[in-house]
Amino acid sequence: MSSDGVVVDEAVRAAWDSYRVLEKRTPDAERREAQQRVKAAMDSVGREEVSRGAVFLVGVLTGYLIAQPPGGGKPLDPLSDLIPAVMRKLPTFEMVDPEQVPMATGVLMAAAMGMDTVAWRDRFGVIEPKEAMVHGFVLWLLADLFDPLIGKPGTIDQLMRETFESMGREDD
Repeated sequence: MSSDGVVVDEAVRAAWDSYRVLEKRTPDAERREAQQRVKAAMDSVGREEVSRGAVFLVGVLTGYLIAQPPGGGKPLDPLSDLIPAVMRKLPTFEMVDPEQVPMATGVLMAAAMGMDTVAWRDRFGVIEPKEAMVHGFVLWLLADLFDPLIGKPGTIDQLMRETFESMGREDD
């Protein structure tokens, strides 16, 4: 595990690939590739680091939705719009353990307050698998909020993939 809210790039990319696995618009071949990258990242950097990557991305998307809404629209108010929208939909996922929802809510609140979500979450210790799954669903729900605001399905996925591609070029 990295320290001070820093997450290994590979873990962040794998966390986004986890979103792509959940997203129904992801073509089957790309979904299989994403699953392979997630497995490789978990083997390489560990399940917890990939979970921390999801927490990081929850912070990024939350910050973007409340500060710089897509399409230049009105920012989402975190307390009346964003957090309730996510928390209302979270229980619709059968695999969500209700005992993990308070921590996911805390991560969203930390993001809404401009805090480093990873550093905030790290204070509570290891992210267990049941909690990690909830953060993955929260990430999917945030991405699901993004696209309708811009009016074009797949926009957030394209933006994130372009970001990762540019990061890869910078590493060269």
